[in-house]
Amino acid sequence: QVQLVESGGGLVQPGGSLRLSCAASGSLFSIDLMGWYRQSPGKERELVARITSGGRTDYADSVKGRFTISRDNAKNTAYLQMDSLKPEDTAIYYCTIVNRLNKWYWGQGTQVTVSS
Repeated sequence: QVQLVESGGGLVQPGGSLRLSCAASGSLFSIDLMGWYRQSPGKERELVARITSGGRTDYADSVKGRFTISRDNAKNTAYLQMDSLKPEDTAIYYCTIVNRLNKWYWGQGTQVTVSS
């Protein structure tokens, strides 16, 4: 069994910051990719950011320059630092990992709400 435990979501004013964490545990085999997706009502789930085991990163255009993804391989933990948050960043954020067998695992999601 693999578990992904997310934390750090909440309510923040526009322009504020939040830091999401995702801790993976269980029969992980070997994690390749770690990433964050988000989904807001009426929209499809979309990639926010991802990072390889070697540290290469990809970001959605809408978050470039504002969000930073990082990981601690020793702790099997990924982080998403979100700065300059906008109301359109409001969504449920899901952590995902992909192991070396190309198997995907998802967290339960954490709500991020950006509102004044």
